[in-house]
Amino acid sequence: MSTTTTREHVLAEADRLARTFAERAAAHDREASFPHDNYADLAEAGILRMSVPEELGGLGGGLPEVVGVLERIASGDGSTALSLAMHISPLGQWASVWRRTGDERLAGLLRRAAEGRLVWAALTAERGMANRMTDATTIARRTDGGYVLTGRKIFATNSAIATDFSTTARFEDAEGGPRLLLCAVSMDSPGIRVHPTWDTLGMRSTRSDDLELDGVFVPESAVVHSLPVGHLDRRVMETVWAWAMPAFASVYTGIANGALRWTADRLVGAGQATDPVVQDAVGHCRMLLESSRAVIHRHVEEVVSRSLHALDVQEAMARCITVKHLAAHNATEILQRLAEVNGGAAFGRALPFERMWRDVQAGPIMPMGSIAARRFVGATELGVEVAPVAP
Repeated sequence: MSTTTTREHVLAEADRLARTFAERAAAHDREASFPHDNYADLAEAGILRMSVPEELGGLGGGLPEVVGVLERIASGDGSTALSLAMHISPLGQWASVWRRTGDERLAGLLRRAAEGRLVWAALTAERGMANRMTDATTIARRTDGGYVLTGRKIFATNSAIATDFSTTARFEDAEGGPRLLLCAVSMDSPGIRVHPTWDTLGMRSTRSDDLELDGVFVPESAVVHSLPVGHLDRRVMETVWAWAMPAFASVYTGIANGALRWTADRLVGAGQATDPVVQDAVGHCRMLLESSRAVIHRHVEEVVSRSLHALDVQEAMARCITVKHLAAHNATEILQRLAEVNGGAAFGRALPFERMWRDVQAGPIMPMGSIAARRFVGATELGVEVAPVAP
C-alpha cells in the first residue's frame, strides 16, 4: 500500500466489520449458511480488492496487510475470515508474481477482482490424498486446445460464492512422466457440480462443500503451472505455501484473540479479575497468542525481504508449515485453557465462546495436517529428503 493512512484505514475497516460479523455469526453457524451479507460488506469496504496492485485497481496490500486483516475479521467470525483468506491470499500471490513478470493473464484476473467481477477459491483437497500440492486423484486428459478434468474436490471453501477457482489434476501422459497441472477454472464451466456435503463441527458457514468436475474443459492458456508428480516445487513454495500458511495461522490466531478478549471482559465483569487461577490462565493464553503473532510476523518479513525464497525449497516449506502448525495448536490450547475458567459459559450455545472453540478445531486438520507437518519438519531438520525438487 502506498501510504500508512491507507493501511490503517483497511485495518480499521476490518475492526469495524469484525464487530458486525460477530453479531451475525451465531445465525450463520447454526444454519451452516454462507455469509453473503458479510461478503457484500467486505466488497463495499474495499477489502476484497485489498491485495490487488494499485496499478490494476486495487489497494496494493501485501502479505503484512493480509495477515492483519484476517486476524481482525477472525476475532469476530472465523468462518468469514477463512473464506476471505481463500480469496485475498491467492490474489496477493498473483500480485507478487505479476510485479516480477508483468504476466498479462494475471493482470486480467487481478483487474476483474478489482472491478468486483471475480471471487476466488483454491480447491485442491481430495479424499484419500495428502494435500501437499504434489499429486492429485483428479485426472486430466489431453484434448484439442487443452485438457478435460474429471474428479472430485473436498473442503471446497468459497464454492458458494466463487466465480473462479484454482485446482489440481494429474496428467498421466505427459512427456517425461506424469505431471501435476495447476489450472484456473471458471465456476460456470459445464460439468461442474457442487454437492451440499458440509455438515461439520466448526467453520460451518464456510460452506466447504464437495465440488465435482465431470469432463470440465480447461484451455491450455488456463494451465498456469505444472510440475512432475511427487516433487516439491519452488514456485508453489513461493506462492501457495509462503502465503497460505500465514493466512491460515492468522485466522486461528484471530479466533483465539477474540475468545481471549471476550473471556477477559466477562471475567472482569464477574469480579474475578483478582482470582490467581484466572490470572494464570489469562496470562498463559496471552503469551501463547503473542508467540503465534511473533512467528507469523517473522515469516511475513522473510517473504517480503525474499530471504525465505533464497533457502532450499524443502527448508523453506518447513518454515512455512511451522507457522500454521504453531498458530493452530496455540489456538486450540488457548481455547481449552479459557474453557476451564469460563466454566458453564463455555458450554452454552447462546454465548459465542462455544462457536469459537469449535472453529479452532479445524486448524490442526488443515493442510499441512499436524502429523504430516511434524514429520516434514523433522525430516528436514534431520537432513532427510522428503521428495525431490522439481527441476
